[in-house]
Amino acid sequence: MRRHIKHVTVLGSGVMGSGIACHLAGIGVEVLMLDMVPRELTAEQQAKGLTLESKAVRNSIAQGHLDYALKSNPSPIYDKAFASRITVGNFDDDLEKIKNSDWVIEVIIERLDIKQSMFEKVDQFRKPGTLVTSNTSGIPIKLMSEGRSEDFQKHFCGTHFFNPPRYLKLFEIIPGPKTDQTVIDFFQDYASRFLGKTPVICKDTPGFIGNRIGVYSMAMVMQLAEELGLTIEETDTLTGSILGRPKTGTFKLGDLVGLDTAYNVTKGLQQNAPHDEMIQGVKESKVLNFLTENKFLGDKSGKGFYYKEKDKEGNTNRFALDLKTLEYRPLERGNVPAVETAKQAGSTKNKLATLLNAEGKHGDLIRKHFASLFAYVSQRVPEITDTLYPIDDAIRTGYAWKYGPFQTWDYVGLTKGIELVEAEGYQVADWVKEMASSGAESFYKVEDGKTLFYNQMTKTYEPIPGQDAFIILDNIRPTKEIWKNNEASIQDLGDGIINLEFRSKMNSLGGGVLQGINKAIDLAEKDYRGLVIGNQADNFSVGANLAMIMMMAAEQDWYDLNLAIKMFQDTMMRVRYSAIPVVVAPHGMTLGGGCEITMHADKVVAAAETYIGLVEVGVGLIPGGGGSKEFTLRAAKNVLKDDVKTNHLRDAFMNIAMAKVATSAYEAKNMGIIRDQDIIVVDKDRQIAEAKKHAIIMAEAGYTQPIRQKVRVLGREAQGMFYVGTDQLVAGRYASDHDRLIANKLGYVMTGGNLSEATEVSEQYLLDLEREVFLSLCGERKTLERIQHMLKTGKPLRN
Repeated sequence: MRRHIKHVTVLGSGVMGSGIACHLAGIGVEVLMLDMVPRELTAEQQAKGLTLESKAVRNSIAQGHLDYALKSNPSPIYDKAFASRITVGNFDDDLEKIKNSDWVIEVIIERLDIKQSMFEKVDQFRKPGTLVTSNTSGIPIKLMSEGRSEDFQKHFCGTHFFNPPRYLKLFEIIPGPKTDQTVIDFFQDYASRFLGKTPVICKDTPGFIGNRIGVYSMAMVMQLAEELGLTIEETDTLTGSILGRPKTGTFKLGDLVGLDTAYNVTKGLQQNAPHDEMIQGVKESKVLNFLTENKFLGDKSGKGFYYKEKDKEGNTNRFALDLKTLEYRPLERGNVPAVETAKQAGSTKNKLATLLNAEGKHGDLIRKHFASLFAYVSQRVPEITDTLYPIDDAIRTGYAWKYGPFQTWDYVGLTKGIELVEAEGYQVADWVKEMASSGAESFYKVEDGKTLFYNQMTKTYEPIPGQDAFIILDNIRPTKEIWKNNEASIQDLGDGIINLEFRSKMNSLGGGVLQGINKAIDLAEKDYRGLVIGNQADNFSVGANLAMIMMMAAEQDWYDLNLAIKMFQDTMMRVRYSAIPVVVAPHGMTLGGGCEITMHADKVVAAAETYIGLVEVGVGLIPGGGGSKEFTLRAAKNVLKDDVKTNHLRDAFMNIAMAKVATSAYEAKNMGIIRDQDIIVVDKDRQIAEAKKHAIIMAEAGYTQPIRQKVRVLGREAQGMFYVGTDQLVAGRYASDHDRLIANKLGYVMTGGNLSEATEVSEQYLLDLEREVFLSLCGERKTLERIQHMLKTGKPLRN
């Protein structure tokens, strides 16, 4: 039987419940979210004359949690409009409505008796075959389904989302003792293709996989920091982005998660895993005891390991906890020379080697941390998972580490990792020693474009299941690369499709990338059927190489700067008007020039988590690579003939003038950056494969090189309206004089320059205007100040 999830009931509307409901609504599912009926009226409800029997009151807990979630930042939903797919209710009046659901997910308080009581009611109302799952983070799945009907138990398992559900990709699936295998198979497929998650099958053991490993690692780092005499700032610097982990580091992440949560989960693991000597070895923390006793629970309470407050002058002052005195002191910069040295070491392998060889307490922390982590994960196989790769999947996607523990061990070296563990007094599992003695040198290796893992049960390397749905550029680049320079690489994806990958710092767009785009189009037009422009870095592209623009403008090298801008424009027009289909696959930050490449594609296959926009105004410029032209063209397509006073051009103008960035691909569609015919995928891992598929479809459908278009611009009348608007913004102190100058020049371009009436012009005409204005703004002192400030701080300057 092929299942279709059209309607889901979420039982519980707290942070996790509302987050899960929003994510499900975001992918197009109808959601019923239920919670308790309040026991007393609020003052506001009393003032409105409501009673405890009023529907608005009875549903107020679920509604209040939904309203709070929708106001939070970052947003739990791709587009606020999608919240209309969520209906709220309460357990007393609406539980029988679960008969309409294809899936019921429980997200209520972590108490077994309360969950069992809820599932007894669910069993009464659900229709046979309905999926029922729990989002528990640790209560045994087998206990929750005891006493339920046979059909309930066959269709029941754990499905553990990580918070926030929209952004963290881990989706732990925990079978119960009677869960039907078809249910597990379904959730594995559904999680990846529809939820955009990485499904990880877990055994029904304490903490499952993510929290079992992640909480141990976090607790040990905190313990080591206390024992070695490190500050929390030093520790966070050592355990943050330099290791490919969240830049928060360990202590700040604790504040973010909630220190009561971290404390309770650690205690829960110690209570429920008495056989686990290493988790039992985590010592009682006087620091965590102090914080939890005083309700200093991190961000949720406003104070934890860190806090901030404003003084009388309105300045924000930041403080950190001293781990020795348990008193707050002014925040210090986490100055760690070993980290600064490691940043210059190049590859991940070299960075790790530098940190592991560092002298003093900073090196001690890294050595002891990795020794304990490597020992711990080796001992958890096969207790929590039969094979090693689910541990890496869980930690990467649930804790946002770039590399899982076994992947990190491979960078250190298998033998060196064993030596490190034993030197610090820990023990690796016997299977790791047997693996090393067999001649194996790593936990993973790549063959024929696939990642293989060492299976300790069969003592052989086997492909990680499910890879057929993905194209992993790191895996195919060594054998399928057909051209490269320092900033770009071209790979053969097979079936007549090639891929251009940006490889510059932060995927900024300089001459090397433009050379790569042109080379890829040349190759595709000659020997292939289509081109994908995509990469698998954290971000698609942060935009043009600002440092190059700053240097040329400061030296007043207008001739070369003009050539550079024209090359960018010409390259975008080649993307638009090549003889082969070009599919662009944006994801993450896709700013400035990255947005312009996207807007010139034949088709876009965007990741749902795409943060895209034309942000050049923030550095005192206008889009100079065809973005101003393209928004003008798209606005013109939406107006009626002779319709001068149109909202479409104004909306396009405001998108650029306000440097708006869409917070999802769905918002980008509302802004007109992504079109109705473009594709949005929720699973970024599938993006390149999906883009390749659409390139093939277009090629096989008989792709014809597009004909260049004419653009109807509106001339001085519309231009005047923009100028009046910018004057009002300055008068109201919403914009500076320089903001007005930039906006007026943008309006000049988008209305066609000095034209007395509406006129059809070529795209090249608009590109020439765009380039002229871009160059003129590069000559403005305040623009150079903005560029310089962005390069130094990464933040825009208002001047």
